[in-house]
Amino acid sequence: MRSTKPIMLIEDDQVDVMTVRRALKDLEINNEVVHAGNGEEALNYLKNSVNTLPCVIFLDMNMPKMNGPEFLEIAKYNPALQSIPVIILTSSEEEQDKNIAFSMSVAGYILKPVCYEKLLEAMNTINAYWTLSELPA
Repeated sequence: MRSTKPIMLIEDDQVDVMTVRRALKDLEINNEVVHAGNGEEALNYLKNSVNTLPCVIFLDMNMPKMNGPEFLEIAKYNPALQSIPVIILTSSEEEQDKNIAFSMSVAGYILKPVCYEKLLEAMNTINAYWTLSELPA
C-alpha cells in the first residue's frame, strides 16, 4: 500500500495478529499497524481526533466486549468511518455470518485460522487496488 495511513487490525488472537503482521512485512507494506483487541478499543482509537484514520481495517468477528458486527453497526453509520474498507477475519463458515458481513458493506471475508497464503493473496489484491487508485485519471 502506498498510503502513509495506518492499517487497523481488530483481533483478540495473538497468533492471528502475528500472521497478519508477517504477511504485511513480506509484501513490503510498511504502514504502521494499529492493533486493538476488540471493537471497543478500536472505536476509542478511531474517535480520538489525534489519531490518523486507517486506510483499511481487518476485523475479527468474534471478540470479547464488542464483537465485529457490533463494531460495524457503529462504524458504518459514522460519516468519518464509513468509507474505510473493512476486511473480515473469522472462523465462521456460516452463510448467515457472511450475509450479515456483506450486508454491512465489508470489502472482503477471510476465513480463520488465517492461512498465510490466502492472506497474502488478499493483501496483494488490496495492494493492487491502491496502486491502481493512484494512477492519474
